[in-house]
Amino acid sequence: MQLEHSDHEDSGPMSTGDQPNTPALGDRAYRIGARAIYILKRWPIIPGIIIFLLLFGAAFAPILEPYDPLRVDLRERNSPPSWFTDGSDKYFLGGDPVGRDILSRVIASTRITVAVVFFSITVGIVSGTALGLIAGYIGGVVDEVIMRIVDIWAALPYLLIILTIVVVFGQSFTVLITSLALLSWPGAVRLVRAEALKVRESEYVMSAKVTGASGLRIMWKHIMPQTIHIVIVSATLGTGTLILTESTLSFLGAGVPAPNPSWGSMAADGRDYLRDAWWVSVTPGVAIILVVMAGNFMGDWLRDRLDPTLRQL
Repeated sequence: MQLEHSDHEDSGPMSTGDQPNTPALGDRAYRIGARAIYILKRWPIIPGIIIFLLLFGAAFAPILEPYDPLRVDLRERNSPPSWFTDGSDKYFLGGDPVGRDILSRVIASTRITVAVVFFSITVGIVSGTALGLIAGYIGGVVDEVIMRIVDIWAALPYLLIILTIVVVFGQSFTVLITSLALLSWPGAVRLVRAEALKVRESEYVMSAKVTGASGLRIMWKHIMPQTIHIVIVSATLGTGTLILTESTLSFLGAGVPAPNPSWGSMAADGRDYLRDAWWVSVTPGVAIILVVMAGNFMGDWLRDRLDPTLRQL
């Protein structure tokens, strides 16, 4: 009887003190979510993925394009995306007003966009950095002349100026790249000049002057390295502006010359069909929004990481 009583006690419910101390499912999910949010805030993973896809698409566009982006198939005019109930049997993102594959044209546009923005931002940033170094280090009359030119240029309606340049010189990639480069240099001049004004008063710059170093060597060896982070951030943040400007010009018919695809011209192709074929304009519009936002987020992250005054302890 005593043994039966013991078995009865053992088969009873486990006391609270004997239960294993396992975390609740809700607490574990909360910690995982908090950790994920912390990682996403600290590292630009999503913007990095978008920029990687942009560069990957630009590098391998001919391989990734399902169809020739210039191929016309009138049977696929304004055909819905393939996942629609009555969607196209061929085109994953549907067809445009003349039956070209939207997905192929979006991919092909990445190569053109990356090339145009890269050369434009390079020309603009290099020239702006050089002028900013000269204005900040030399100062005096040279600084006044350069900065007044920057002020005047920043006050001009640059979109009208670019349209005028396209009308006068014609529509070409050279004209487009030059026009966009004229847009990107004033900001770089201001940022680099402000940093150069601070650095030129530092002790190592003064020591270089005492040792007889030339002004060009001082700017290149001592001041320029201290402005690299500003140049990188300026270039990254300026990328979104250039993409928007290029898309706007292409939308107006003054950007990428036809028949080359561009996100702006693709959006313009569908503006008369927004009611019945909204995907023609929305698809390149979404691409523009994602790339510009990714560039801005990446620029903000680089500024926080590279600028010592903004770096979090």
